[in-house]
Amino acid sequence: MFTIESMVDTEAIERRFKALKPVLDERMRRLVAAAESLSLGYGGASIISRATGVSRRAIAAGVVELGRPATERAPERLTERGIRRRGGGRKRTTETDPTLKQDLERLIDPVTRGDPESPLRWTCKSVRKLAEQLNGKGHQVSHRMVAELLHELDYSLQANRKSLEGSHHPDRDAQFQHISQKVQQYLAARQPVISVDTKKKELVGDFKNGGRELQPKGRPERVRVHDFQIPALGKAAPYGVYDIGSNAAWVSVGIDHDTSTFAVESIRRWWHLMGHLTYAKAKHLLITADSGGSNGARVRLWKVELQKLADETGLEITVCHLPPGTSKWNKIEHRLFSFISQNWRGKPLISHEVIVQLIAATTTQHGLKVRSQLDTNTYPAGVKISKKEMAALNLHRDPFHGEWNYSIHPHAPS
Repeated sequence: MFTIESMVDTEAIERRFKALKPVLDERMRRLVAAAESLSLGYGGASIISRATGVSRRAIAAGVVELGRPATERAPERLTERGIRRRGGGRKRTTETDPTLKQDLERLIDPVTRGDPESPLRWTCKSVRKLAEQLNGKGHQVSHRMVAELLHELDYSLQANRKSLEGSHHPDRDAQFQHISQKVQQYLAARQPVISVDTKKKELVGDFKNGGRELQPKGRPERVRVHDFQIPALGKAAPYGVYDIGSNAAWVSVGIDHDTSTFAVESIRRWWHLMGHLTYAKAKHLLITADSGGSNGARVRLWKVELQKLADETGLEITVCHLPPGTSKWNKIEHRLFSFISQNWRGKPLISHEVIVQLIAATTTQHGLKVRSQLDTNTYPAGVKISKKEMAALNLHRDPFHGEWNYSIHPHAPS
């Protein structure tokens, strides 16, 4: 099927316009675009708009202006040549409404979701629903403006798609709201808030790593054909601690089992090497974590090790677990792990030292700082915790889903 666009050399129009653009003022740009549009006939305005970047409204105004006598071409808000005065034109809504972006982020932050290996996020709420809620807060926005603001905030507008998250707990959304309120409360009080999790375990050695890296032509780096574990090197288990308030992170690269003892040891190292320097007067620590794995909500060893950490540091440690089946919504997935994966893409992880260096070299445009260290300790699996040990914990459960939300207070010094 032939269309007018298929018969027009839009690349030539684009090159021609780019060559003229430096010597054209605003009025001449729209007149040149209008002349090109008239030469194409019906549908020309859309084609020229895409090729030149001049809006269809401006092209339409140029077409009208070309058909007028010169004495009728200057509206009051323009100069005698039909060019906006300096500072003219309508201000951007974000300039006249400085709290708009902040209120939009507050609406979407508790319900964001995304691929843990991608820095892009998307929201469960439609742009029309978000616009409706923003208008209810006193803003004046359309759904199109919300879509543009989401794009500026690095959110990706995507079509609906099914995801295999299993059955949904009836209080799932309420738990996300509870976590969001807790995080805001702690940050407002200048208390540390961290998101923790174990990144996917990686084989250590000259194995293929997804992605591409610049190499001399025809000389790609050679790696093993089969991904069989090298016994002498084993696997690496990176456990991350992401400080939400300061946009900084700590990653312990373990060489043994991913147990609760390893998880809490990673938090301990973050606190001693980074946390207490940033929060010298902290009395409380909020941890957001998944419901499973080494930091799971039902893991007894996790709570016992946190009690030891609370006694050592004097911090009152509060834990909020994400509802089951929602681990990919964890902050650390999008703020840290996705960028680590990007940083080492295409690079074989030939040793533990290389892994530590690549993690520590991870940065973002928003100033993320990462420190990493190899943890050579051994962490035996299958450690059993008795009822007596659990009864000795200074554990206080929250009235709202105490299995997900609880605090561990330090024992009074003997």
